[in-house]
Amino acid sequence: MIVPSAFATPLEEKRAEAARIQAQVDELDTALEVAAEAYNEAKGAYDSVTTKVKENEARAAELTAQQQTLQSNLATRVASMYRQGPLAQLEVLLTATSFEEFATTWDILRSLNDQDAAQVSELKATTAELERVHAELAAQQAEAKAQSDLMEARKAEVEKQLAERNRVLNSVNAEIAQILREQREAERRRAEAAAAAARAAAAKAPARPTTDYGTPTTAPRSEVVSIALSKLGAPYRWAASGPDSFDCSGFTMWVYRQVGVSLPHSSRAQINCGQRVSRANLAPGDLVFFGRSTIHHVGIYVGNDKYVHAPSTGDVVKVSSLSGRSDYVGACRP
Repeated sequence: MIVPSAFATPLEEKRAEAARIQAQVDELDTALEVAAEAYNEAKGAYDSVTTKVKENEARAAELTAQQQTLQSNLATRVASMYRQGPLAQLEVLLTATSFEEFATTWDILRSLNDQDAAQVSELKATTAELERVHAELAAQQAEAKAQSDLMEARKAEVEKQLAERNRVLNSVNAEIAQILREQREAERRRAEAAAAAARAAAAKAPARPTTDYGTPTTAPRSEVVSIALSKLGAPYRWAASGPDSFDCSGFTMWVYRQVGVSLPHSSRAQINCGQRVSRANLAPGDLVFFGRSTIHHVGIYVGNDKYVHAPSTGDVVKVSSLSGRSDYVGACRP
């Protein structure tokens, strides 16, 4: 059993509990498979014995019909012998006109008696054997049925325990999910508070002067604008560089990579990757940078005083107003 540390967080304790329960669920899964296979084997044995019983029942029906035929024949002979009496056979023998005829008639009568006796003996033996087989198969069938019932009961018990463990595991996972949601919400509130404080500080601080770099000699890469706009709505994630989530410099790096331009994953480094551009000469595709004491954000200019960027935690890639920020510090054209 896992004993939670005195310094473990509620999330760590819940995860430890979930791991312990998951191990129990895995054990029950194995037990369920074993029980299910044992049940299948027992059921197969039961079905096999049942098939044999049915086959022997069909054979019994044939033998019963044969028995009835023999019994009917014997009954007819007995009735005939009773009606004729013992002298009838003597008359048959005495009417013989020669010794050869007498001997032949005697042999026929004796053969008939021997044949009747053999049929009766065979019928008795077959009936006895059939009764023995029926008794044996009935015992086997009862044993297989009992084993099948036992295996099914075991399977039902394991399934019941597994359902309970899954219920507990789902409950713990739900609690973990709730804790994670609360942590994300707290992180979002902290980020919003930090951003609000940064905006308030930026509003109080004087804007940094910008430098006039003259008319650019490098053609703008306007083709990156459509690539950048294709990622509108992608979530911000710290240190991410696409293709489904980004931080600010990861976003510009990914966009420019699509046109064969390699940029470092740093806004402070990216401002030195290309010709510097004055604000008055900005063109779609230029990188625009922001910061007070140091550069900490970058986006891509799209024209009409707008730029597209990956803002901050909890936000998504979007288009914002360039003039809406007081911490603009410059631009470059990679």
